Amino acid sequence: MEIYHNYKNMMFCSAVRIVKSREEAEDIVQDSFIKGFEKIHQLKDDANLGAWLKRIVINKALDTVRERKNIVFVDETFVLETEQANSIDEVPSEISVDFIKECIYKLKEKYRIILILYMIEDYNHREISAILKLKESTVRNQYKRGKDQLLKMIQKK
Repeated sequence: MEIYHNYKNMMFCSAVRIVKSREEAEDIVQDSFIKGFEKIHQLKDDANLGAWLKRIVINKALDTVRERKNIVFVDETFVLETEQANSIDEVPSEISVDFIKECIYKLKEKYRIILILYMIEDYNHREISAILKLKESTVRNQYKRGKDQLLKMIQKK
């Protein structure tokens, strides 16, 4: 019960950001705990339990999105243009966090998920490429495109 109480909120927040539904997120958290407890013997002594559970819940949430939306992450390879360092500085300071979250939820699924995994869940491009089974260059491209679209939505306000 202690493990459940320590990690349930973190897992729920991760799931709800990906699936955008409280009910689905609750089911995902429950399924993730069941899977985690069934496989706890596979956890190495030096591994971080929270990170391990977070990985389970994110994978389950992504599976749910794939099943529900029947989306496929397309592997694209392009040469990335150099990101402009000042793009974040172009966001007006009076923009609320809630408005930014609303804009993120309006992005295409493939961009939204990568932005959430990178910016909020703190995965790097290599880890995201492994989770989504994409080339790292594709993840970088979709991250850049999603970030650019997000910035445009924010600047329109």
